[in-house]
Amino acid sequence: MLLSVVAGNLAAQNIQPAESLEREALRQFLEANVAASDSFDDRFDAEVWLVDMSARLTRFVPEADARLKLLRQIHAAATRSTLSSELVLAVIEVESHFDRFAVSRAGAQGLMQVMPFWKNEIGRPDDNLTDNLTNLDYGCRILQFYLQREDGVLHKALAAYNGSSGQRVYSDKVERAWRAHWRTANLDWSE
Repeated sequence: MLLSVVAGNLAAQNIQPAESLEREALRQFLEANVAASDSFDDRFDAEVWLVDMSARLTRFVPEADARLKLLRQIHAAATRSTLSSELVLAVIEVESHFDRFAVSRAGAQGLMQVMPFWKNEIGRPDDNLTDNLTNLDYGCRILQFYLQREDGVLHKALAAYNGSSGQRVYSDKVERAWRAHWRTANLDWSE
């Protein structure tokens, strides 16, 4: 099991007691959350992905428990929408830098910067777009729609998501974030 290997490696690295306790707490939290991660095909996939992405997300979300909870939410929303979780992470990085309370000049809100008009469009005006689960569901479904509409062409779908159809500035930013921070497998960025 990956967590046993990680724990053994920590002991071999001469980790200080406080750091060791924090890592043990992280290991326990990860173990508990992996068991509850129903969007993964198997436990090993969940462990590998959560450990890997947690390390990558540290610069944006320093608290380990908040990081793992958010990663599970992102993975679940992306999976439900048949999106790459790593693509969603790149979109969030560009849109809000993982600030759930971010509000753009245009009024877009939350992690994925969803425009409030969408709440009325789908008949749910009381939804809270700063709630991560709500925001991720909206954002992932909106992106899924644009990907389907644009026949899977990422640059076109991302431009539509951003409201900048016909331009590549936004989609290029997302691609750079994906390549620099989130890539684990190939995505087709060609047109």
